Amino acid sequence: MPDTLFQGIFDTERTAVIAPEQFLLCVGASLVIGLVLCAMMLWHTRPSAGFAVTLATLPAVVCVVIMMVNGNVGTGVAVAGAFSLVRFRSAPGSAREIGAIFAAMGAGLMAGMGYLGYAALFALILGGITMAYHALGFGGGNAALRCRTLHITIPEDLDYTGVFDPILAQYATESELKQVKTTNMGSLFKLTYDLTLRDGGQEKALIDALRQRNGNLEISLCQQETGPAGL
Repeated sequence: MPDTLFQGIFDTERTAVIAPEQFLLCVGASLVIGLVLCAMMLWHTRPSAGFAVTLATLPAVVCVVIMMVNGNVGTGVAVAGAFSLVRFRSAPGSAREIGAIFAAMGAGLMAGMGYLGYAALFALILGGITMAYHALGFGGGNAALRCRTLHITIPEDLDYTGVFDPILAQYATESELKQVKTTNMGSLFKLTYDLTLRDGGQEKALIDALRQRNGNLEISLCQQETGPAGL
């Protein structure tokens, strides 16, 4: 009975059976690799608890799937089709989150094929490179943190063409009017700008200067909605 407990009921004499100790070794190594990869890929970020747990356990899931496929082409095709359905049931994430998921799947794939050393080396290299790029400000760095989306509400009788350009030029290195729309039954206009601030500590001074031009109506300044983190 113990000999057949970990055998499939559809196994044949040609089916390679995975020993329980091999299974536990691969899964345990995948969990450790997933934890290390999660800590390195999400360094200096604030992910949700659900995403962090998923990223830490994803290599083990992929590892088990690869071990169970075990050279069966039909099963592999079915698994690939099942995985493709997950894409349409999940909300799109940032480029960094998608990259972390692919890295976790790659590490799990290596571990599932038995290359535990390569899986660990891959996780350490990719995690280290990600941390180094983040520390060096690769792809924008501090400049990306100064990207803002500005919403300004103005009365309908105010000609908004160029009225805020001198103020924006003083406090931002780049500014672009992205959208104009009416609100409050057409009695107000709402302007949307994408900005790159010269100094993140001058946000209040910028808002105070804008308030003097828009009649003290609503102004909001937030992280750029289509910033460089998107894919």
